[in-house]
Amino acid sequence: MDIKIFKNKWFLLTIMAITWGSSFILIKKSLLAFTPFQIGAFRVGLAGLILSYLGIPALRKMTRRDALWVGAAGFFGNFLPMFLFPIAQTQVGSSLAGIINSLEPIFVLVLAFMLFGIKSRLTQVFGAIIGFLGAAVLLYFSESKTEDSQIAYTLLMVLASACYAISALIIKLKLQEVKSIHVSSGVFTIWMVPSMFILIFSGFFTKDFDAAAIEALGFMSLLSIFGTAIGIVLFYKLIQDTSAVFASTVSYLLPIVAVIWGVLDGEEFNIWYLLGAVLILIGIYLIREKKKKPQVTPR
Repeated sequence: MDIKIFKNKWFLLTIMAITWGSSFILIKKSLLAFTPFQIGAFRVGLAGLILSYLGIPALRKMTRRDALWVGAAGFFGNFLPMFLFPIAQTQVGSSLAGIINSLEPIFVLVLAFMLFGIKSRLTQVFGAIIGFLGAAVLLYFSESKTEDSQIAYTLLMVLASACYAISALIIKLKLQEVKSIHVSSGVFTIWMVPSMFILIFSGFFTKDFDAAAIEALGFMSLLSIFGTAIGIVLFYKLIQDTSAVFASTVSYLLPIVAVIWGVLDGEEFNIWYLLGAVLILIGIYLIREKKKKPQVTPR
């Protein structure tokens, strides 16, 4: 993480957008052979196995207060949403899932004020609104399975986006002094244990791994290694280097990547996708942090 290019916030934002924007199509492919609970537990469990060699010593060195906040951040950002999105995608298309995820920056602004009293600049509020309008355009004109979707499944994704926002705020406001690699590795080390139990009781280890299941396992492994383990490390670093608001703007780019994958998967592309993308990029520009302005603090 000391490599110079990884200190560029726009580079990190782009990598996160590509990585997480691809997660929804990987979830879709994984659902062909595995249940939502198996997918969520596998993601957290594998990431925990990969990062536990760093997470275990990191947790031992943390104060009890920091460890509790790490656990809370992990529950909202790295455990619960891992199950909510696959459950929702049993009825909702991958493009729509990526679009709904763009609500996160709005939740960050709202919850930061409601829970911590943090005020945002007026331009940031406008940026969030414009970005949401861009996501709404993509949603309205997308070729995802909206007709087969139920409002309850859509609300699960909205809840997941709110959970991501809570996690981002906890990391920025309560864990600023803890290194990002220690936060991310500690998160997955904590939640790896319940995930393994879920895998056992869901029948994952007794499953008949035919050709289709092996292919789906490959997609799920890519999702777990890049979209979960590596992705979260980069995301936590981005939060600590910038702000929860800026880091959450990665969600504005996710619909673009998700829709591109949808097109490659046979969905139709139209001019409204381009309009939505432009609005989203304008929103990111407005919501960005100004270099010379001091960081806002809780009242």
